Amino acid sequence: MGVIDRRRFMEGVGGAVAAGGALAGCGANGERPSGAGWIDAVETAARIRSGDLTAVEAVGAAITRANAADPSLNAIVTPTFDAARTAAADAPQGPLGGVPTFVKDLNDVVGQPTHFGSRAYPTYVADSQPPFVDRLFERGMISLGKSSTPEFGATATTEPMLHGATRNPWNLEHSTGGSSGGAAALVAAGVVPLAHASDGGGSIRIPASCCGLVGLKPSRGRTPAISLSEPPRLSLSVHGAVTRTVRDAAAFHAALELEAGEGKLTPTGLVSMPDEKRLKIGFFTDGLGGVAAHADVAAAVNDAAAACADLGHEVEEARGLYDVAPFDDFLLYWSAGVAGDVADWEEAQGRRAGYDDFEPLTFGLIQHYEANKSVLGRAIERLLQYGEVYLRAFESHDVVLSPVLSTPPPPIGWLSPRLPWDIAVERVGDYVQYTQIHNIAGAPAISLPLGQSSDGLPIGTMFAGKPGDEGRLLGLAYELEIARPWIGRRPALFVGDGV
Repeated sequence: MGVIDRRRFMEGVGGAVAAGGALAGCGANGERPSGAGWIDAVETAARIRSGDLTAVEAVGAAITRANAADPSLNAIVTPTFDAARTAAADAPQGPLGGVPTFVKDLNDVVGQPTHFGSRAYPTYVADSQPPFVDRLFERGMISLGKSSTPEFGATATTEPMLHGATRNPWNLEHSTGGSSGGAAALVAAGVVPLAHASDGGGSIRIPASCCGLVGLKPSRGRTPAISLSEPPRLSLSVHGAVTRTVRDAAAFHAALELEAGEGKLTPTGLVSMPDEKRLKIGFFTDGLGGVAAHADVAAAVNDAAAACADLGHEVEEARGLYDVAPFDDFLLYWSAGVAGDVADWEEAQGRRAGYDDFEPLTFGLIQHYEANKSVLGRAIERLLQYGEVYLRAFESHDVVLSPVLSTPPPPIGWLSPRLPWDIAVERVGDYVQYTQIHNIAGAPAISLPLGQSSDGLPIGTMFAGKPGDEGRLLGLAYELEIARPWIGRRPALFVGDGV
Protein backbone atom coordinates (compact mmCIF):
# COMPACT_ATOMS: atom_id res chain seq x y z
CA MET A 1 0.00 0.00 0.00
CA GLY A 2 3.00 2.30 0.05
CA VAL A 3 2.78 2.77 3.82
CA ILE A 4 6.01 3.80 5.54
CA ASP A 5 6.57 3.21 9.24
CA ARG A 6 5.55 6.30 11.24
CA ARG A 7 8.78 6.45 13.28
CA ARG A 8 10.88 6.55 10.11
CA PHE A 9 8.62 9.30 8.82
CA MET A 10 9.01 11.38 11.96
CA GLU A 11 12.79 10.92 11.83
CA GLY A 12 12.88 12.67 8.50
CA VAL A 13 12.28 10.26 5.65
CA GLY A 14 10.48 13.18 4.04
CA GLY A 15 13.85 14.66 3.15
CA ALA A 16 13.88 12.43 0.10
CA VAL A 17 11.32 14.73 -1.50
CA ALA A 18 14.01 17.16 -2.53
CA ALA A 19 15.32 14.41 -4.80
CA GLY A 20 11.86 13.29 -5.93
CA GLY A 21 11.75 10.40 -3.47
CA ALA A 22 9.61 8.91 -0.73
CA LEU A 23 7.06 11.65 -0.19
CA ALA A 24 6.28 11.80 -3.88
CA GLY A 25 2.95 10.92 -5.33
CA CYS A 26 1.79 13.99 -7.19
CA GLY A 27 3.42 12.76 -10.39
CA ALA A 28 4.15 9.33 -11.80
CA ASN A 29 7.87 9.65 -11.03
CA GLY A 30 7.57 11.62 -7.84
CA GLU A 31 8.00 15.09 -9.32
CA ARG A 32 5.97 18.10 -8.41
CA PRO A 33 2.81 18.17 -10.58
CA SER A 34 3.39 19.66 -14.01
CA GLY A 35 2.13 23.21 -14.36
CA ALA A 36 2.49 23.96 -10.65
CA GLY A 37 4.32 27.26 -10.21
CA TRP A 38 3.61 27.16 -6.49
CA ILE A 39 5.09 24.71 -3.99
CA ASP A 40 3.06 22.50 -1.68
CA ALA A 41 3.62 21.81 2.03
CA VAL A 42 5.83 18.78 1.49
CA GLU A 43 8.16 20.68 -0.84
CA THR A 44 8.15 23.75 1.40
CA ALA A 45 9.34 21.66 4.35
CA ALA A 46 11.90 19.84 2.22
CA ARG A 47 13.41 23.13 1.04
CA ILE A 48 13.57 24.36 4.62
CA ARG A 49 15.40 21.20 5.69
CA SER A 50 17.82 21.47 2.80
CA GLY A 51 18.63 25.11 3.57
CA ASP A 52 17.28 26.42 0.25
CA LEU A 53 14.55 28.27 2.17
CA THR A 54 14.08 29.36 5.76
CA ALA A 55 10.88 29.06 7.75
CA VAL A 56 11.00 32.84 8.23
CA GLU A 57 11.05 33.31 4.46
CA ALA A 58 8.22 30.81 3.92
CA VAL A 59 6.06 32.50 6.56
CA GLY A 60 6.90 35.97 5.26
CA ALA A 61 5.86 35.02 1.74
CA ALA A 62 2.60 33.54 3.04
CA ILE A 63 1.86 36.75 4.96
CA THR A 64 2.40 38.74 1.76
CA ARG A 65 -0.03 36.45 -0.05
CA ALA A 66 -2.55 36.73 2.78
CA ASN A 67 -2.46 40.51 2.61
CA ALA A 68 -3.01 40.34 -1.14
CA ALA A 69 -5.89 37.85 -1.11
CA ASP A 70 -7.87 38.37 2.07
CA PRO A 71 -9.45 41.72 1.23
CA SER A 72 -11.38 39.78 -1.45
CA LEU A 73 -11.77 36.47 0.40
CA ASN A 74 -12.63 37.71 3.91
CA ALA A 75 -11.25 34.43 5.30
CA ILE A 76 -8.95 35.57 8.13
CA VAL A 77 -10.74 36.38 11.38
CA THR A 78 -7.65 37.07 13.50
CA PRO A 79 -4.26 37.57 11.85
CA THR A 80 -1.31 36.70 14.11
CA PHE A 81 1.46 37.60 11.71
CA ASP A 82 3.96 38.93 14.26
CA ALA A 83 3.60 35.80 16.39
CA ALA A 84 4.05 33.68 13.26
CA ARG A 85 7.31 35.41 12.36
CA THR A 86 8.58 34.84 15.91
CA ALA A 87 7.57 31.15 15.84
CA ALA A 88 9.17 30.68 12.42
CA ALA A 89 12.55 31.80 13.74
CA ASP A 90 12.56 28.75 16.02
CA ALA A 91 10.44 26.26 14.06
CA PRO A 92 11.19 22.58 14.79
CA GLN A 93 12.67 20.52 11.96
CA GLY A 94 10.50 17.73 10.61
CA PRO A 95 8.35 16.56 7.71
CA LEU A 96 6.17 19.69 7.93
CA GLY A 97 8.48 21.95 9.93
CA GLY A 98 8.12 25.62 9.00
CA VAL A 99 5.00 25.17 6.85
CA PRO A 100 2.61 28.14 7.23
CA THR A 101 -1.03 27.36 8.02
CA PHE A 102 -4.12 28.70 9.77
CA VAL A 103 -6.13 27.36 12.72
CA LYS A 104 -9.90 27.25 12.39
CA ASP A 105 -11.63 29.77 14.66
CA LEU A 106 -13.55 27.10 16.57
CA ASN A 107 -10.31 26.08 18.29
CA ASP A 108 -8.37 27.77 21.06
CA VAL A 109 -4.73 28.79 20.74
CA VAL A 110 -3.16 30.02 23.97
CA GLY A 111 -2.98 33.80 24.10
CA GLN A 112 -5.11 34.35 21.01
CA PRO A 113 -8.78 35.33 20.58
CA THR A 114 -11.34 32.69 19.69
CA HIS A 115 -14.65 33.97 18.35
CA PHE A 116 -16.34 30.64 17.43
CA GLY A 117 -17.75 32.49 14.42
CA SER A 118 -19.98 34.46 16.80
CA ARG A 119 -20.57 38.04 17.87
CA ALA A 120 -21.08 36.68 21.39
CA TYR A 121 -17.32 36.28 21.93
CA PRO A 122 -15.79 39.68 21.13
CA THR A 123 -13.03 39.62 23.78
CA TYR A 124 -12.44 35.99 24.74
CA VAL A 125 -8.75 35.04 24.76
CA ALA A 126 -7.76 31.40 25.31
CA ASP A 127 -5.56 30.32 28.24
CA SER A 128 -5.44 26.68 27.11
CA GLN A 129 -5.64 24.78 23.84
CA PRO A 130 -6.81 21.32 22.75
CA PRO A 131 -4.37 18.43 22.24
CA PHE A 132 -4.62 18.65 18.48
CA VAL A 133 -3.36 22.25 18.46
CA ASP A 134 -0.48 21.19 20.70
CA ARG A 135 0.51 18.54 18.20
CA LEU A 136 0.13 20.86 15.22
CA PHE A 137 2.75 23.18 16.70
CA GLU A 138 4.95 20.35 17.98
CA ARG A 139 5.21 19.13 14.39
CA GLY A 140 6.58 22.52 13.39
CA MET A 141 3.69 24.09 11.49
CA ILE A 142 3.33 27.85 11.91
CA SER A 143 -0.10 29.41 12.32
CA LEU A 144 -0.67 32.79 10.68
CA GLY A 145 -3.95 33.25 12.55
CA LYS A 146 -7.54 32.10 12.74
CA SER A 147 -9.60 31.19 9.68
CA SER A 148 -13.30 31.98 9.40
CA THR A 149 -16.13 29.65 10.27
CA PRO A 150 -19.91 29.93 10.69
CA GLU A 151 -21.27 30.43 14.19
CA PHE A 152 -20.30 27.32 16.21
CA GLY A 153 -19.50 25.63 12.88
CA ALA A 154 -23.19 24.86 12.71
CA THR A 155 -23.94 25.12 8.99
CA ALA A 156 -22.58 24.29 5.55
CA THR A 157 -21.61 27.79 4.44
CA THR A 158 -19.29 30.38 5.96
CA GLU A 159 -21.39 33.54 6.14
CA PRO A 160 -21.33 34.55 9.82
CA MET A 161 -22.88 37.80 10.93
CA LEU A 162 -19.67 38.35 12.92
CA HIS A 163 -17.69 39.55 9.92
CA GLY A 164 -19.67 38.69 6.78
CA ALA A 165 -19.37 36.08 4.07
CA THR A 166 -16.13 34.34 3.20
CA ARG A 167 -15.92 34.20 -0.59
CA ASN A 168 -14.94 31.44 -2.94
CA PRO A 169 -11.77 32.23 -4.93
CA TRP A 170 -13.25 30.44 -7.97
CA ASN A 171 -16.14 32.93 -8.03
CA LEU A 172 -16.45 35.53 -5.30
CA GLU A 173 -20.24 35.46 -5.49
CA HIS A 174 -20.35 31.81 -4.38
CA SER A 175 -20.05 30.01 -1.05
CA THR A 176 -16.88 28.34 0.18
CA GLY A 177 -18.96 25.76 2.04
CA GLY A 178 -18.57 25.23 5.75
CA SER A 179 -17.73 24.99 8.36
CA SER A 180 -14.01 25.10 7.42
CA GLY A 181 -14.78 27.68 4.75
CA GLY A 182 -12.03 30.14 5.63
CA ALA A 183 -9.41 27.41 5.61
CA ALA A 184 -10.54 26.21 2.18
CA ALA A 185 -10.60 29.71 0.67
CA LEU A 186 -7.04 30.40 1.85
CA VAL A 187 -5.66 27.13 0.51
CA ALA A 188 -7.53 27.33 -2.80
CA ALA A 189 -6.25 30.86 -3.38
CA GLY A 190 -2.68 29.73 -2.70
CA VAL A 191 -2.13 31.73 0.50
CA VAL A 192 -0.96 28.62 2.38
CA PRO A 193 -0.45 25.08 1.10
CA LEU A 194 -2.66 23.50 3.77
CA ALA A 195 -4.90 24.66 6.59
CA HIS A 196 -6.34 23.09 9.71
CA ALA A 197 -9.96 22.04 9.39
CA SER A 198 -12.44 20.00 11.40
CA ASP A 199 -15.41 17.86 10.44
CA GLY A 200 -18.50 17.14 12.54
CA GLY A 201 -20.93 16.54 9.68
CA GLY A 202 -18.96 17.25 6.53
CA SER A 203 -17.00 20.37 7.46
CA ILE A 204 -13.72 19.24 5.86
CA ARG A 205 -15.23 17.61 2.79
CA ILE A 206 -17.88 20.26 2.03
CA PRO A 207 -15.47 23.21 1.68
CA ALA A 208 -12.95 20.97 -0.10
CA SER A 209 -15.63 20.19 -2.66
CA CYS A 210 -16.67 23.84 -3.02
CA CYS A 211 -13.10 25.12 -3.38
CA GLY A 212 -11.47 22.40 -5.50
CA LEU A 213 -9.31 20.84 -2.78
CA VAL A 214 -8.42 17.50 -1.23
CA GLY A 215 -10.28 17.04 2.05
CA LEU A 216 -9.62 13.93 4.15
CA LYS A 217 -11.96 13.36 7.10
CA PRO A 218 -10.14 10.88 9.34
CA SER A 219 -11.69 8.09 11.38
CA ARG A 220 -13.00 8.77 14.86
CA GLY A 221 -10.10 8.37 17.27
CA ARG A 222 -7.45 8.78 14.59
CA THR A 223 -6.24 12.26 15.60
CA PRO A 224 -5.92 13.95 19.02
CA ALA A 225 -9.06 15.09 20.80
CA ILE A 226 -11.21 17.86 19.39
CA SER A 227 -11.41 19.51 22.83
CA LEU A 228 -10.24 19.13 26.42
CA SER A 229 -13.66 17.99 27.66
CA GLU A 230 -14.84 14.41 28.06
CA PRO A 231 -16.13 13.06 24.70
CA PRO A 232 -19.88 12.36 24.46
CA ARG A 233 -21.32 8.91 23.86
CA LEU A 234 -21.51 9.67 20.14
CA SER A 235 -18.57 11.85 19.15
CA LEU A 236 -18.95 13.35 15.67
CA SER A 237 -16.12 15.84 15.18
CA VAL A 238 -12.54 15.13 14.12
CA HIS A 239 -9.55 17.28 13.15
CA GLY A 240 -7.84 17.28 9.77
CA ALA A 241 -6.81 19.63 6.98
CA VAL A 242 -7.66 20.85 3.50
CA THR A 243 -4.86 20.63 0.93
CA ARG A 244 -4.24 20.97 -2.80
CA THR A 245 -2.28 17.72 -3.23
CA VAL A 246 -2.75 14.17 -2.04
CA ARG A 247 0.80 14.00 -0.73
CA ASP A 248 0.12 17.01 1.52
CA ALA A 249 -3.00 15.28 2.85
CA ALA A 250 -0.98 12.10 3.47
CA ALA A 251 1.90 13.97 5.12
CA PHE A 252 -0.44 15.94 7.40
CA HIS A 253 -2.31 12.77 8.33
CA ALA A 254 0.90 10.92 9.18
CA ALA A 255 2.28 13.82 11.20
CA LEU A 256 -0.87 14.41 13.25
CA GLU A 257 -2.36 10.94 13.77
CA LEU A 258 -2.16 9.26 17.17
CA GLU A 259 0.86 7.03 17.57
CA ALA A 260 0.81 3.36 18.54
CA GLY A 261 -0.47 3.07 22.10
CA GLU A 262 -2.19 6.48 22.07
CA GLY A 263 -5.42 5.30 20.45
CA LYS A 264 -7.37 2.22 19.45
CA LEU A 265 -6.54 2.36 15.73
CA THR A 266 -3.34 1.02 14.21
CA PRO A 267 -1.44 4.05 12.87
CA THR A 268 -1.65 4.50 9.12
CA GLY A 269 1.88 5.81 8.73
CA LEU A 270 2.91 7.76 5.67
CA VAL A 271 1.12 6.68 2.50
CA SER A 272 3.45 7.67 -0.31
CA MET A 273 2.16 6.11 -3.52
CA PRO A 274 -0.81 4.43 -5.19
CA ASP A 275 -2.07 1.14 -3.80
CA GLU A 276 -1.43 -1.78 -6.15
CA LYS A 277 -4.48 -3.71 -4.95
CA ARG A 278 -7.54 -3.46 -7.21
CA LEU A 279 -10.66 -2.55 -5.29
CA LYS A 280 -14.36 -3.26 -5.45
CA ILE A 281 -16.02 0.14 -5.58
CA GLY A 282 -19.74 0.77 -5.25
CA PHE A 283 -21.11 4.14 -6.32
CA PHE A 284 -24.39 6.03 -6.10
CA THR A 285 -25.63 9.55 -6.80
CA ASP A 286 -29.04 9.90 -5.13
CA GLY A 287 -28.91 11.48 -1.69
CA LEU A 288 -29.64 9.67 1.56
CA GLY A 289 -32.55 12.06 2.00
CA GLY A 290 -34.03 11.00 -1.33
CA VAL A 291 -33.20 14.18 -3.24
CA ALA A 292 -31.55 13.62 -6.61
CA ALA A 293 -28.13 15.14 -7.22
CA HIS A 294 -27.75 18.08 -9.58
CA ALA A 295 -26.97 16.90 -13.11
CA ASP A 296 -23.42 18.28 -12.96
CA VAL A 297 -22.80 16.49 -9.66
CA ALA A 298 -24.16 13.18 -10.97
CA ALA A 299 -21.98 13.56 -14.08
CA ALA A 300 -18.90 14.15 -11.91
CA VAL A 301 -19.56 10.99 -9.90
CA ASN A 302 -20.18 8.91 -13.02
CA ASP A 303 -16.96 10.25 -14.52
CA ALA A 304 -15.04 9.36 -11.35
CA ALA A 305 -16.54 5.86 -11.46
CA ALA A 306 -15.41 5.52 -15.08
CA ALA A 307 -11.91 6.68 -14.12
CA CYS A 308 -11.74 4.00 -11.43
CA ALA A 309 -12.91 1.36 -13.90
CA ASP A 310 -10.27 2.51 -16.40
CA LEU A 311 -7.67 1.92 -13.69
CA GLY A 312 -8.80 -1.68 -13.36
CA HIS A 313 -10.97 -1.44 -10.28
CA GLU A 314 -14.24 -3.37 -10.15
CA VAL A 315 -16.91 -0.67 -10.19
CA GLU A 316 -20.65 -1.14 -9.86
CA GLU A 317 -23.62 1.11 -9.24
CA ALA A 318 -25.02 0.41 -5.78
CA ARG A 319 -28.31 2.22 -5.20
CA GLY A 320 -29.71 2.25 -1.67
CA LEU A 321 -26.39 1.08 -0.28
CA TYR A 322 -26.95 2.48 3.21
CA ASP A 323 -30.76 2.56 3.14
CA VAL A 324 -30.89 5.18 5.90
CA ALA A 325 -31.99 8.82 6.14
CA PRO A 326 -30.20 10.14 9.22
CA PHE A 327 -30.72 13.87 8.77
CA ASP A 328 -33.63 14.35 11.20
CA ASP A 329 -31.90 12.49 14.03
CA PHE A 330 -28.59 14.14 13.22
CA LEU A 331 -30.25 17.57 13.24
CA LEU A 332 -31.71 16.99 16.69
CA TYR A 333 -28.38 15.80 18.09
CA TRP A 334 -26.60 18.76 16.45
CA SER A 335 -29.24 21.15 17.84
CA ALA A 336 -28.66 19.77 21.33
CA GLY A 337 -24.97 20.62 21.02
CA VAL A 338 -25.67 24.19 19.93
CA ALA A 339 -28.24 24.61 22.69
CA GLY A 340 -25.62 23.45 25.18
CA ASP A 341 -23.06 25.93 23.84
CA VAL A 342 -25.48 28.83 24.24
CA ALA A 343 -26.56 27.64 27.70
CA ASP A 344 -22.89 27.63 28.78
CA TRP A 345 -22.51 31.18 27.46
CA GLU A 346 -25.63 32.33 29.32
CA GLU A 347 -24.35 30.84 32.55
CA ALA A 348 -20.99 32.56 32.15
CA GLN A 349 -22.61 35.90 31.28
CA GLY A 350 -25.33 35.68 33.90
CA ARG A 351 -28.05 36.64 31.44
CA ARG A 352 -30.24 35.31 28.66
CA ALA A 353 -28.95 35.40 25.10
CA GLY A 354 -30.51 37.86 22.67
CA TYR A 355 -30.59 38.33 18.91
CA ASP A 356 -27.70 40.79 19.18
CA ASP A 357 -25.59 37.94 20.55
CA PHE A 358 -26.41 34.96 18.34
CA GLU A 359 -27.72 34.42 14.84
CA PRO A 360 -31.27 33.49 13.80
CA LEU A 361 -30.06 30.04 12.72
CA THR A 362 -28.64 29.41 16.19
CA PHE A 363 -31.94 30.32 17.83
CA GLY A 364 -33.73 28.11 15.32
CA LEU A 365 -31.53 25.17 16.36
CA ILE A 366 -32.21 25.89 20.03
CA GLN A 367 -35.96 26.03 19.46
CA HIS A 368 -35.80 22.80 17.48
CA TYR A 369 -34.02 21.13 20.37
CA GLU A 370 -36.46 22.45 22.98
CA ALA A 371 -39.43 21.24 20.94
CA ASN A 372 -37.98 17.74 20.44
CA LYS A 373 -35.65 17.07 23.37
CA SER A 374 -37.97 14.42 24.80
CA VAL A 375 -37.01 12.11 21.90
CA LEU A 376 -33.28 12.90 21.88
CA GLY A 377 -32.41 9.60 23.53
CA ARG A 378 -34.20 7.61 20.83
CA ALA A 379 -32.53 9.73 18.14
CA ILE A 380 -29.10 8.90 19.56
CA GLU A 381 -29.93 5.19 19.61
CA ARG A 382 -30.94 5.33 15.96
CA LEU A 383 -27.77 7.23 15.07
CA LEU A 384 -25.71 4.47 16.67
CA GLN A 385 -27.67 1.92 14.66
CA TYR A 386 -27.02 3.89 11.46
CA GLY A 387 -23.33 3.39 12.13
CA GLU A 388 -23.90 -0.36 12.06
CA VAL A 389 -25.84 -0.06 8.79
CA TYR A 390 -22.92 1.86 7.33
CA LEU A 391 -20.49 -0.95 8.13
CA ARG A 392 -22.68 -3.52 6.39
CA ALA A 393 -22.12 -1.70 3.08
CA PHE A 394 -18.48 -2.77 3.29
CA GLU A 395 -19.26 -6.44 3.44
CA SER A 396 -19.55 -6.27 -0.36
CA HIS A 397 -17.39 -3.22 -1.22
CA ASP A 398 -13.93 -1.96 -0.35
CA VAL A 399 -14.75 1.68 -1.10
CA VAL A 400 -17.96 3.63 -1.65
CA LEU A 401 -18.05 6.53 -4.13
CA SER A 402 -20.70 9.26 -3.95
CA PRO A 403 -21.19 13.00 -4.26
CA VAL A 404 -20.04 15.23 -1.44
CA LEU A 405 -22.94 17.65 -1.94
CA SER A 406 -26.13 17.57 -3.94
CA THR A 407 -25.29 20.74 -5.92
CA PRO A 408 -22.27 22.77 -7.02
CA PRO A 409 -21.29 25.64 -4.70
CA PRO A 410 -24.39 27.83 -4.22
CA PRO A 411 -24.43 31.61 -4.39
CA ILE A 412 -23.69 33.61 -1.26
CA GLY A 413 -26.96 33.99 0.64
CA TRP A 414 -28.58 30.70 -0.43
CA LEU A 415 -27.73 29.15 2.94
CA SER A 416 -27.57 32.38 4.94
CA PRO A 417 -27.91 32.06 8.74
CA ARG A 418 -30.52 34.82 8.53
CA LEU A 419 -32.99 32.69 6.57
CA PRO A 420 -36.31 31.69 8.17
CA TRP A 421 -35.91 28.35 9.96
CA ASP A 422 -38.11 26.25 7.69
CA ILE A 423 -36.30 27.45 4.56
CA ALA A 424 -32.85 27.11 6.13
CA VAL A 425 -33.36 23.58 7.41
CA GLU A 426 -34.82 22.36 4.11
CA ARG A 427 -32.01 23.85 2.03
CA VAL A 428 -29.22 22.60 4.29
CA GLY A 429 -30.82 19.17 4.59
CA ASP A 430 -31.02 18.74 0.83
CA TYR A 431 -27.50 20.08 0.31
CA VAL A 432 -25.59 17.89 2.80
CA GLN A 433 -27.31 14.52 2.38
CA TYR A 434 -24.11 12.58 1.76
CA THR A 435 -21.62 13.55 4.47
CA GLN A 436 -23.14 12.96 7.92
CA ILE A 437 -23.20 9.16 7.79
CA HIS A 438 -19.40 9.03 8.00
CA ASN A 439 -19.35 11.12 11.18
CA ILE A 440 -22.04 8.90 12.67
CA ALA A 441 -20.07 5.75 11.80
CA GLY A 442 -16.69 7.25 12.73
CA ALA A 443 -15.43 6.35 9.26
CA PRO A 444 -12.93 8.06 6.94
CA ALA A 445 -13.92 9.77 3.72
CA ILE A 446 -12.04 11.94 1.26
CA SER A 447 -13.24 14.58 -1.19
CA LEU A 448 -11.19 14.78 -4.39
CA PRO A 449 -11.51 17.70 -6.86
CA LEU A 450 -12.26 15.56 -9.89
CA GLY A 451 -15.26 17.44 -11.27
CA GLN A 452 -16.39 20.86 -12.39
CA SER A 453 -19.80 22.37 -13.02
CA SER A 454 -20.92 23.66 -16.38
CA ASP A 455 -19.96 27.17 -15.24
CA GLY A 456 -16.50 26.17 -14.01
CA LEU A 457 -17.07 25.75 -10.27
CA PRO A 458 -15.41 22.83 -8.46
CA ILE A 459 -17.32 19.63 -7.67
CA GLY A 460 -15.77 17.16 -5.27
CA THR A 461 -16.36 13.43 -5.41
CA MET A 462 -16.23 11.44 -2.18
CA PHE A 463 -14.57 8.09 -1.52
CA ALA A 464 -15.33 6.42 1.81
CA GLY A 465 -14.14 3.36 3.68
CA LYS A 466 -14.44 1.48 6.95
CA PRO A 467 -13.06 2.99 10.16
CA GLY A 468 -9.28 2.86 9.95
CA ASP A 469 -9.17 2.75 6.12
CA GLU A 470 -7.35 6.05 5.54
CA GLY A 471 -4.42 4.23 3.93
CA ARG A 472 -6.64 2.62 1.34
CA LEU A 473 -8.36 5.93 0.51
CA LEU A 474 -5.07 7.79 0.18
CA GLY A 475 -3.63 5.08 -2.06
CA LEU A 476 -6.63 5.38 -4.37
CA ALA A 477 -6.46 9.19 -4.23
CA TYR A 478 -2.83 9.15 -5.42
CA GLU A 479 -3.84 6.96 -8.33
CA LEU A 480 -6.69 9.26 -9.36
CA GLU A 481 -4.53 12.38 -8.98
CA ILE A 482 -2.13 10.91 -11.53
CA ALA A 483 -4.85 9.62 -13.88
CA ARG A 484 -7.08 12.72 -13.72
CA PRO A 485 -4.75 15.55 -12.61
CA TRP A 486 -6.46 18.61 -11.19
CA ILE A 487 -3.43 20.62 -10.20
CA GLY A 488 -3.38 22.74 -13.35
CA ARG A 489 -6.87 24.10 -12.62
CA ARG A 490 -6.71 27.37 -10.70
CA PRO A 491 -9.35 29.67 -9.32
CA ALA A 492 -9.80 33.19 -10.64
CA LEU A 493 -8.22 34.55 -7.46
CA PHE A 494 -4.87 32.82 -7.03
CA VAL A 495 -1.79 34.34 -5.38
CA GLY A 496 0.26 31.20 -4.81
CA ASP A 497 3.03 31.33 -7.39
CA GLY A 498 6.53 31.27 -5.95
CA VAL A 499 7.59 30.28 -2.43
